[in-house]
Amino acid sequence: MSELRELYQTMILDHYKRPRNRGRPGAADRSAAGDNPLCGDRVAVFARVEGGVVAEVGFEGSGCAISTASASLMTESVKGRRVEEVAELFDRFHQVVTGASEPASDLGKLAVFVGVREFPLRVKCATLAWHTLRAALEGGADAAVSTE
Repeated sequence: MSELRELYQTMILDHYKRPRNRGRPGAADRSAAGDNPLCGDRVAVFARVEGGVVAEVGFEGSGCAISTASASLMTESVKGRRVEEVAELFDRFHQVVTGASEPASDLGKLAVFVGVREFPLRVKCATLAWHTLRAALEGGADAAVSTE
């Protein structure tokens, strides 16, 4: 089990140090800003939706390793998915990080966050970008999210 934990930590650190999809896609038509005042994480998520599919997605902001890695892995996981699929994926991800369910194979790389359930204060860090993406997809432009 410690080898698996090391793999998870390595992946989280990789996405923290070299986040994927950082930045605002030029044609983004949806956005939201998220804030976790307890931890100091701040994230803005931008997306372009075409025909109900997330065609492009990116993020900007600053935060802890969990928050940044989660935003990075989230963007990789949702690009090319239908908006409804993104909502379902977020629900499954949220259940896993809160301990409500065990990780399923359909989570893919997102399963690295299973360890967050051992640290309840870190759940908000792991889910901030997801809540922010949901607000952007549901609210269109300039929605706002806070974990408090």
